[in-house]
Amino acid sequence: MTETREYVAMEDGVRLAISRFVPVGADGPWPVIVEALPYRKDDLTASYRSEYRRLVDEGRYVIVRVDVRGTGSSEGVATDEYPVQEQRDLVRLIAWCAAQPWSTGRIGMYGTSYSGFNSLQVAIERPPELGAICAIYATDDRYTDDSHYAGGVLRAVDLVDYVAYMVAMNALPPVPAVFGDGWREEWGRRIGATEPWLLRWLEEQTDGPYWRHGSLRLDSRPGTVSGYDRIECATMLVAGWADGYRNNTLRTFAALQCEKRLLLGPWSHMATATSLPGPHIDLVPELIRFFDRHLRAADTADTADAGAATEPPIAVFVRRATRPEPDLAEHAGAWRFEDEWPPARAKTRELSPGGEGADLVPVRGDVGTSAWISCAASLPWGQPQDQRADDAWSLVYDWPVAEELEILGNGTLRVEVTASAPVAFLSVKLCDVFPDGTSALVTRGLLNLTHRHSSVEPEALVPGEAVAVVVELEATSWVFEPGHRLRISLAGTDWPNTWPPPAPVTLHVDRASVRLSLPELPALTEARPAPTFVAPQPGSWHPGEPGDEPQPAVLWRIAHDVLGRRSEATVRYGSRYSAELGSRVTELYEGDVSVSTVDPGDADARATSRFEIAWPDAACIVESRLLVRSDADTYHVEVELDVDEGGEPFARRRWLRDIPRKLQ
Repeated sequence: MTETREYVAMEDGVRLAISRFVPVGADGPWPVIVEALPYRKDDLTASYRSEYRRLVDEGRYVIVRVDVRGTGSSEGVATDEYPVQEQRDLVRLIAWCAAQPWSTGRIGMYGTSYSGFNSLQVAIERPPELGAICAIYATDDRYTDDSHYAGGVLRAVDLVDYVAYMVAMNALPPVPAVFGDGWREEWGRRIGATEPWLLRWLEEQTDGPYWRHGSLRLDSRPGTVSGYDRIECATMLVAGWADGYRNNTLRTFAALQCEKRLLLGPWSHMATATSLPGPHIDLVPELIRFFDRHLRAADTADTADAGAATEPPIAVFVRRATRPEPDLAEHAGAWRFEDEWPPARAKTRELSPGGEGADLVPVRGDVGTSAWISCAASLPWGQPQDQRADDAWSLVYDWPVAEELEILGNGTLRVEVTASAPVAFLSVKLCDVFPDGTSALVTRGLLNLTHRHSSVEPEALVPGEAVAVVVELEATSWVFEPGHRLRISLAGTDWPNTWPPPAPVTLHVDRASVRLSLPELPALTEARPAPTFVAPQPGSWHPGEPGDEPQPAVLWRIAHDVLGRRSEATVRYGSRYSAELGSRVTELYEGDVSVSTVDPGDADARATSRFEIAWPDAACIVESRLLVRSDADTYHVEVELDVDEGGEPFARRRWLRDIPRKLQ
């Protein structure tokens, strides 16, 4: 494999930095696979090159990595995530790749998270050269199923992770050895023109055109069909039950009209070869099989796997009851093929607790700590723990499991709720209770009750007036075993995953109205082989190059100030490693979220993100500090950015905003 760094000019003259990885040998031209990220291809994510090497050497593809506009070594300004200009740039880049002498003219896109998102977004634009995409851990709905809002509620602990560190990352300079003369001037322009993305996200508290852009689920452009219908190229989706974007996959697969494949495993937001939890697979052979089928000529595609065109399009890992651990290594279960979604044999199991009366739902600001962040990845972003501590502060209904019950898909809870305040939230958790009382989280859902009819135009509640609501549970797979109990836990918060409500509130549910609908899936009547995958090999994928240096300690801690009536969740993690072009990198992320246990409107999030990069001819330190505080009416936001070069101040910026809470 050979690597070439170069620039490609866009229509307005802004140049994007690319790295081109080409197979060694004279058997070109080759199909091309593009990955587009804001996470700096030449240092922070340079360690991913082992995956590109395999796609090049084993698959005989050209890989083109690009720093999107205003990030890494590219020119321009990163105005936001997934701006319209980004899709225009990538369509132009695809056309450029197709026209090069080393290219067959057949282009694919792929990537995890951000690059999975923009693979779907570019596919909507239908560039004629784009023949296939693979979106790994991506979403079709930027409002409800991303790192910003859930069920109309602001996500909380995400503020101290992605939301915070992108302020610092966007202020890092172009790599001097790549950009060349003028890198320092470009750095200054970048810092001066880039605003924290968080500010816009907090202003856009309801769904609408801003969030619809880049979302397949609905397309806001006048006169257009849905985003699903616009995708014509072959599409492969890779998802994980422990990942925050799992909702996308089943509904997107069902809606797509193109050739499609779904690989749905037990994984979190990590590589399938290293995820917590496993079991693990080597994804590279699956990528090569998929792209070979759709990007190579018909007379060579069969060299990859003749069965790829005939096997069922869905391979799913069916989870069985497993005792919870925050660092769970492997989930019990088995792989299975499905022919379609939803399967023809699917049916609905409806459960009701029975009885009459109004049951109290406890509303305390810190309920939810056992469930953990929905988009778990490498530690400290772990898996759910035993739910009993949260169940104790929730209204619970249990049903005994007399015979094995498998569910696959999205459940719903229908209920009539009465609130004492205009704004209230309802958290729903579905749990598997073991005979010894252990409570394992199966799935969950959350709804800001003011969004009960619409997330575009929320409506305040009338205190004391009952309202009928439907809470959709996140997609899941689970087999409940005989002797266990099926439980739903209802609470008024899901903290620290999401922000608490603006004021104290009392919730009651009409017990007779409670209807839990589960997507039951009876066993297949015919025997069929299970999917088989290549096991990952040592060194086939790794998250970085830590070298011999000790790594920063990883921390996830919950603390309760008894006298202060306050709970706090604290996180810290980081890494030190060698990267490309002789650079050394240190990353450190730390922060906390806290909430009053008597007034949920009194909440805050604090975060510090710090990058230190030393190249042979330059060095920088970029640190961002974020504070978000709330009261009943307002989010108070403070963002500070310190940028140093060679130990001397280079730039300082500060943003202060008071943003009204809109039925939040």
